[in-house]
Amino acid sequence: MRVALDGTPLTLASGGLRRYVAELSCALAGEFPGDTFLLASNAGFKLPEGAPANLAPAPGPGNAIERRWWSWGVNRLVDRERIDVFHGTNFEVPYLPARPGVLTLHDLSPWDDVAERGRAQRVRSRTPALIRLGIAGMIITPTETIRRQAIETFRIHPDRVVAVPEAAAASFEPAGCVPAAPYFLYVGAVGHRKNVATAIEAWREVRKRHAVDLVLAGDERADFFPEPGFRALGVVDDRRLAELYSGAVALLYPSLYEGFGLPVLEAMQCGAAVITSRDPAVAEVAGDAAVRLDARDVRAWAEAMAFAVENPEWLADLRAKSLERARGFSWRNTARLTRDVYDEAIRRFGA
Repeated sequence: MRVALDGTPLTLASGGLRRYVAELSCALAGEFPGDTFLLASNAGFKLPEGAPANLAPAPGPGNAIERRWWSWGVNRLVDRERIDVFHGTNFEVPYLPARPGVLTLHDLSPWDDVAERGRAQRVRSRTPALIRLGIAGMIITPTETIRRQAIETFRIHPDRVVAVPEAAAASFEPAGCVPAAPYFLYVGAVGHRKNVATAIEAWREVRKRHAVDLVLAGDERADFFPEPGFRALGVVDDRRLAELYSGAVALLYPSLYEGFGLPVLEAMQCGAAVITSRDPAVAEVAGDAAVRLDARDVRAWAEAMAFAVENPEWLADLRAKSLERARGFSWRNTARLTRDVYDEAIRRFGA
């Protein structure tokens, strides 16, 4: 099989989309060495580190017509490279279905999250048509929660939507580091739906009784007024991130809405305790291995955080549950399930 995947998320400096494309493409190539996988984009990007030999960048647009990427460029590419299936890794597939198309629908935030709609105009206006017209023959979601939301929102036949769970990268493992001072950790963007304000307010209450810091990592845009015990590190590399997860009292993840919640799983794979919201997608990932709270209940968050600081035996038990939960996820499994979706898209194409 020859597969083209949208590699455009690899142009991003960090974040879940970049992680998804890098890990999935490498896992697919590793699990299916007899197949060829091309990463396609009209913008320059670097191959993921350690990419297998059967994973390569596809040629970019060669002329002005092909620079109209989704209208013409991608279809010329799939014809020229004899592609069997195109995987739109970020809400989008070619507008003219010359080959079977698979689309990953990471969540429904482009349609639900009013505060961040300015960033999602293209997705919000075009993706529903790609789905409803069958141009994306098969749809992948990261959780059953998002699968059910997609079926209801876009009136999709359930057979066309498959939940394929993601995973944490293998580099995330317990680091065994001892921090100079105890701290809680938040990892990810700081937009409205991430609800970081709840974590900050709860931490301020806990700090009145305990000398514990709060560290934010993963968003270079994070800009807060300095205060004692509070650090915003911006984007950090995976090695440093694994150390941060491993050394934290707990990961705080108070998100209002998620499609998967990858930092939760990364933290668990590093043996970190997790305190998170009751968002159904995150609950699906975390299972009973995390403390789940009302996302906006600052008092409940402060009480849970204080309890974690004051009860090291309970915290150690929660860490053990995290490690056990994380063992149920792997990018190898994600790759195998995704390959099954490719087979189904090919089978259905033109039927």
